[in-house]
Amino acid sequence: MEGKTVFVDGALPGESVLMQYSSVRGKFDEGYVKEVLSRSADRVKPPCEFFEICGGCSLQHMSSEAQIEFKQSILKEHFEHFGNVQPETWLEPLQLDTLGYRKKARLGIRFVTKKDSCLVGFREKRSNFLAEIESCAVLMPKVSELIVPLRNLIGSMDAKQSTPQIELAAGDDALAFVVRHMEPLSEQDKEKWLNFAEENDIHLYFQPKGPDTVHKVWPNDNNDRLHYQLPDFDVELAFHPMDFTQVNTSVNRAMVSLAIDLLELNGEERVLDLFCGLGNFTIPLAKKSKAVIGVEGVDSMVKRGYENAKRNNLENVDFYQADLQQDFSEKEWAKEGFDKILIDPPRSGALDVVQYLPKFGASRVVYVSCNPSTLARDAGVLKEQGYRLVKAGVMDMFPHTAHVESIAVFERNN
Repeated sequence: MEGKTVFVDGALPGESVLMQYSSVRGKFDEGYVKEVLSRSADRVKPPCEFFEICGGCSLQHMSSEAQIEFKQSILKEHFEHFGNVQPETWLEPLQLDTLGYRKKARLGIRFVTKKDSCLVGFREKRSNFLAEIESCAVLMPKVSELIVPLRNLIGSMDAKQSTPQIELAAGDDALAFVVRHMEPLSEQDKEKWLNFAEENDIHLYFQPKGPDTVHKVWPNDNNDRLHYQLPDFDVELAFHPMDFTQVNTSVNRAMVSLAIDLLELNGEERVLDLFCGLGNFTIPLAKKSKAVIGVEGVDSMVKRGYENAKRNNLENVDFYQADLQQDFSEKEWAKEGFDKILIDPPRSGALDVVQYLPKFGASRVVYVSCNPSTLARDAGVLKEQGYRLVKAGVMDMFPHTAHVESIAVFERNN
């Protein structure tokens, strides 16, 4: 507007809207829609009745088809802007469950004294306050149905002012709640939580301080693992509720299968899996390769990787701990050669890895990314290192949000 870029929350391309400014900056301004004057054909009725107030989702007013096209356009623009590179072929977008998909989340909790009411959920749009919601269209249905019971439960407790959040995690077999409490719970509050967990078949954990204080309180079975399966590979992975796992089961299963297909394995390769976590790719890779090395920065995840290898009777896989954002060239595993490499870094990307990559000698690299800007930056570096970007595409891991999950394939030039 008037020669200056304005980002308008809630507007779709091609629409005319009345907007309210929310911030004025140097290079661009921000605002939000007050009224839609002319509608885009891509505008739809949001599936969640709380979309207008809740900040958990940002794109429910856009059709699913338009959302995935929007995310692919973001990836394309980032490749151009940050990497000066484009894929030779665009992969078909991967989009599956768009509602009830979220199996991992952090729910905020706040007791509002003036209303004598407890709020459970996500922050309001353009606010740090919690939104007053009674359900959530993207959380797995069981959790969505428990939002009102949770509000009532916590509102009845002595600790209603000192319980700031619940971490939830679900496997294929069970749902777990990790309840953060800032003060010791009374016996009455403990009893209420235990009854709630038993009635709703929830694995219940309390967290009085830091992450190392998380402990299971129900059921009392000395088993703190959840599980998920990757049916295409006939494997099952175990994880702790506080471990990093993907939020969307159906997309994760499809993503793992796609990534391994794109590596084009014949069963005789040595494969390197970097930023491997608990073995989400490593374990199925071991079913398709001669040998696999998984490298991960968090020591507890390395232990989980070995646990999952043993669980699946795999002896051709090893795990190592290393900070892959630092110089790792003196590590023994880094001096070995590999035929194929899979990379799945955090949002900061894999700059140190891609700079070192040619020394591994791999002919093909599959890069799974949760941040298109760092993927594009790293793609530019790989181009300089003698690799071609042969394929790329987006995967809708977080439908109805602007989060862009993507995958790219690089081949070494002859």
